[in-house]
Amino acid sequence: MTNDSHASDEVAIARGDDAYERIRHDVLTCAIMPGTIVSEAELMRRYDIARTSCRVALVRLVHEGFARAIPRQGYRISPITLADVEEIFNLRAQLEPMAARLACGNVDTELLARLDEACEAPYAHKPIGHQIEWFLHTNRKFHLTIAAASGNARLYRTLAGLMDDMARLVSLGFGVQGVRPGIERDHEGIIKAFVTGNAARAEALARRHIETFLQQTKEQVFASLSSSGTWLPYFSIADLRK
Repeated sequence: MTNDSHASDEVAIARGDDAYERIRHDVLTCAIMPGTIVSEAELMRRYDIARTSCRVALVRLVHEGFARAIPRQGYRISPITLADVEEIFNLRAQLEPMAARLACGNVDTELLARLDEACEAPYAHKPIGHQIEWFLHTNRKFHLTIAAASGNARLYRTLAGLMDDMARLVSLGFGVQGVRPGIERDHEGIIKAFVTGNAARAEALARRHIETFLQQTKEQVFASLSSSGTWLPYFSIADLRK
């Protein structure tokens, strides 16, 4: 392979990665709403990308479960149902308390405090869309900092995937309804448990935090789906694939 062809391949890969990241961002933040059918041509115009880059991005999104190919129509962005909300939170409720228990004594509590403070401060005066996006960014870091401190790489990877799924739920629910999640005090309690080295309390608070956020999210997602006139089947994306 010549240097020129190698450089050309690298450029193509970089463009595919960029297209994927940009489209994925809009899927996760619901700038492209769940259930929307999009075509390659539409995405190429919207993101000013080549067909090859567009297809690379779509293949990856399909692989991750965020889109599904529809013959002769394009791609449907995976819908969100109330069952999806339950599934994602149930997994978090099983895994995050364990991560908190394992992280006790290892996690950087000063970093957690900074992330908790950052959840709201910089964007409190901004439009709700900016606030939600910043919340998603800092909240993800907060929870994955705990997961990383657990010392279990598989647990970390699983929770990282769940946080991506969470992004769509929060964007669809809270973003569309124009309200912020009210969970900052939960974070403070978890941090205090880490500071005192109380693993059992950190585990219990992590579980309670997720249960509280589940109820908030279900209410907001239901309101968003109802206001849009969306049919509300109680089945999940996994059921659609059967």
